[in-house]
Amino acid sequence: MSLKYALVHEWLTPKATGGSELVVQEILNHIDANLYALIDFESSNPESYLYQRQIGTTFLQQLPYAHNGIQKYLPLLPLAIEQLDLREYDVILSSSHAVAKGVITTPQQLHICYCHTPMRYAWDLTFDYLDQSKLGQGATGWITRYLLHRLRQWDVVSANRVDYFIANSHHTARRIWRCYRRESTVIYPPVNVDNLPFFSEKADFYVTVSRLVSYKQVSLIVKAFNQLQLPLVIIGTGPEMSKIRDLANSNIQILGWQPDDVVKKYMARAKAFVYAACEDFGIALVEAQACGTPVIAYGAGGALETVQDLHTCMDTATGIFFRTQTTAAIMAAVEKFEISQGCFHPEYMRSHAAQFSSRVFGDRYLQFIDKCQKEKISPN
Repeated sequence: MSLKYALVHEWLTPKATGGSELVVQEILNHIDANLYALIDFESSNPESYLYQRQIGTTFLQQLPYAHNGIQKYLPLLPLAIEQLDLREYDVILSSSHAVAKGVITTPQQLHICYCHTPMRYAWDLTFDYLDQSKLGQGATGWITRYLLHRLRQWDVVSANRVDYFIANSHHTARRIWRCYRRESTVIYPPVNVDNLPFFSEKADFYVTVSRLVSYKQVSLIVKAFNQLQLPLVIIGTGPEMSKIRDLANSNIQILGWQPDDVVKKYMARAKAFVYAACEDFGIALVEAQACGTPVIAYGAGGALETVQDLHTCMDTATGIFFRTQTTAAIMAAVEKFEISQGCFHPEYMRSHAAQFSSRVFGDRYLQFIDKCQKEKISPN
């Protein structure tokens, strides 16, 4: 008897095109599953691989300005995800960075969650969220704190609805244990290595590709390159765009949002890719290496699992770490790179990135699902 699968993700919009969406796409390449999300504006997007696909949604789909993002409806997300009726399915696959893992299932169903991160604004980024949002100020701030408190409670309770957790890195696996006290299996997310251009000869500029939000720390990179007076290209958009533009000197070029082919061209031609955020995995870091481009990155989180630091891997280095998120630390790392460029070998970086390929992800993900299904049938 063939099993019936449902795949649940948080939101599907043209503005959401990060690592979690790549995981959804890759899962659908391997598994015939019906797709569900809180909101969906991709099935009506002619440029999307989901164009004209039937996708189940929630009442949030009808709320004003939902297409611009539903974070503004944060207190409603748990309620919304619990309204998805998935009783007709044998296996529930969730791709979760917020509430997708909270779907209600029955004891007869198998629920496997690919966890990109425990909900950041409820856990790690709570105080950043409160400091930088008007909702965190004054009397409204106390209401926001209470809502986040309740959200954390729901988040822990809903973790018990998952039979098996997959983490996108060992860093995320530790966070899953800290937040939920649940074990998880690490399967790195897919990176489309084969479709990335490779150049061994580099141009004379640095590049960073990032959403322009506070925790990405792009402003630190800008301040460092202002002082270094070296050419830097910034690709990405977000709420900090005007701040970044005001900070940047003439040696820094800000391109805003760019299509994939342009991003790939800059990433492949740059002398190094600079990144200052602490990521759970960090697909962009692997993409840069696949292009044969060394990485200068904050040495924390998923970067420790994907980048080989010059300080410890002299013969197989793919990047240089800086250990604190400061302007001075970034400057020191870039200066170190400037005198060490001959230590990096683009061909090796390409082969190193291959271990994170889509093919490797697909094989490991399908093997894990098969293992979970066998354990459910024969628990002893």
